[in-house]
Amino acid sequence: MFSEILFYACTAISFGIAVLYFRDLGDIPQLFIKTKRANVDRFIRYEYRFLTVGLGAWSISAISYFALGAGAGWVFWIATLLTIGLIGFTWIYVHLGLRNQKDKARYYSIEEAKEFVSPSTQVIVLENNGVARAHPQPQIMRPHLAGTKDGLDGENVVMTYCAIANLGLGYTPEVEGEKLDLEVLAQHGNNLVLRDNNSGEPLQQIYGFRSKDEGTSAEGPVCPLRPTLTMRPWPTFRMTFRGFQKAYPEGAVFLNKPSSNPLLYLLDFAMELAFTATIQKHHTEARPIMQNLERPIDPRLPTKTYVWGVNIGSDAVCWTDDFVVEQGNIVNAEVGSQPLAVAWDPRYESLNVFVNDTGGPVEAVDFFGKTSDGKQLQRSADVKSGLFWHVWAEFFPHTDINRIG
Repeated sequence: MFSEILFYACTAISFGIAVLYFRDLGDIPQLFIKTKRANVDRFIRYEYRFLTVGLGAWSISAISYFALGAGAGWVFWIATLLTIGLIGFTWIYVHLGLRNQKDKARYYSIEEAKEFVSPSTQVIVLENNGVARAHPQPQIMRPHLAGTKDGLDGENVVMTYCAIANLGLGYTPEVEGEKLDLEVLAQHGNNLVLRDNNSGEPLQQIYGFRSKDEGTSAEGPVCPLRPTLTMRPWPTFRMTFRGFQKAYPEGAVFLNKPSSNPLLYLLDFAMELAFTATIQKHHTEARPIMQNLERPIDPRLPTKTYVWGVNIGSDAVCWTDDFVVEQGNIVNAEVGSQPLAVAWDPRYESLNVFVNDTGGPVEAVDFFGKTSDGKQLQRSADVKSGLFWHVWAEFFPHTDINRIG
């Protein structure tokens, strides 16, 4: 009798862990069901502990079945195959299919990149001391993280990209001098969730700080307990590939070329097909494809409107590119007591947000931050450029829209 109880209890435990693992980190279930953020964070923090418990429970059920004759054969074998399938798929999907290139990305010349990137393709740009890197959206879509050991002109900068949010952000993966080991684990709220493998803590891409360092306010979890606990953001801006060629003719372009390993090549090919079909639908339909938003969709703008959002302190504002164009390509505004100049440059096909330290309104500013009276402005590092409205409103529900003045 005891062996029977042991068999069925351990079989249920191992199979249950497999189901929850697939539900919370496997992405596919979130196309159909709403997964709680607390459950996602739980598996991110304790992934291998849960898998160890599941393996131990399965081992006990196997001993009970083979050595003690407990349980039914069809129950054991069906549960075993389903458990292996769910755990195997999820682990391969997360750790191999989404493997990142945070320190081994390869960048190519513009001439070589022309074979893989069309002129009108949107690229997400990082620049330091004139050294510029473009990350075409189709190329950065699946690795999610791209950087090199040498950094960007000596600075430790990693590009993070979430295809579901349409958001690229550059970060220095360090907190108070402590280096973070970032890995892509999941998405929630239609935004990438990373893990710092050194601490086991999840990080929401749009926030840039670990969950354990999160503070709360009346507006929600916008700021960490101390500002220094946030990864340092870098000015990250969008433009077309042809615009990048004009602005940075010596710039480098990230390309995610196929793996030379035949097994990884096949896996990547299948992942690319799935990602491309899913993301295309996500861009063309009003309804988000992932059902994990915690707030009702804000109706102030159409769901898939691209917005340029800025959050400073507890203040948050976003602008649409068409609004800026209607204002004569320049908008002066203040966010969190910081004067900003939001400018559209038609030559480089790029909307940029600059810190306005001139003491007055900016009448005109070019792509590189040079004002009409010869002053030099710096790009704001607080900008989330070109992400979907419904994602921005999910994380900054108190946001103002198209603020002027």
